[in-house]
Amino acid sequence: MNWKSFFSFERMVTPVIIRVLFWIGFIASLIGGAVIFFGGIFSGISNSEFTTIIGGFFGGPLAAILGILIVRIYCELLILFFRINETLTDIKKILAEKKIE
Repeated sequence: MNWKSFFSFERMVTPVIIRVLFWIGFIASLIGGAVIFFGGIFSGISNSEFTTIIGGFFGGPLAAILGILIVRIYCELLILFFRINETLTDIKKILAEKKIE
């Protein structure tokens, strides 16, 4: 990447940021799932509620998996918009070069 394309917004830097946000969302989903898992189990044990233990046992991993899946889909959709933009920019350059020749 050269500075001219950076300052003229020909190439986007946002896809790199989206990848970082994906990993933040990934870790947050794992932490959230662990909190639900252990919170449900400890709360169920302290209150002697079997349904809370089962809810934490199944809800925590389910929340982590669904959270990771949702973050992944959202990030892929955002990156898709930028890839479409880059492809259209490349097509525009190719057509401009063919017109000159």
